[in-house]
Amino acid sequence: MNDSDRQDVQNDFEYSRKIYLDLIATGQEALQGMLDVADQTQHPRSYEVLSGMIKNISDVNDRLMHIHKKKKDIQKSDQPAALPGAGTTNNLFVGSTAELQKMLLSQSKKKEENVIDISDYTKDE
Repeated sequence: MNDSDRQDVQNDFEYSRKIYLDLIATGQEALQGMLDVADQTQHPRSYEVLSGMIKNISDVNDRLMHIHKKKKDIQKSDQPAALPGAGTTNNLFVGSTAELQKMLLSQSKKKEENVIDISDYTKDE
């Protein structure tokens, strides 16, 4: 993705985000007004409309979060993928059994060099 495309994605994201935030703010104001109407009239239809408005505002909030996820996915897909074969899944040793044993023995000696033996100190106690 080139810089122009990245900028377009960023601009579209900002524009969509602003619209969703405006819709949420307007919905909250309308929700407060509808709550007042429902309280005053005590009519079942008023509460039904109020319930629908709450659901709609919740859906807009979900969509706002969804565009954040989409933006992250787009940015993630824009990054280069890991090289195939970068991870080792199977190891293969080509050589004789004796050479393999020598290699394993040398590796175990390297590990033993990093070990501190405290057995002499524990006998004194």
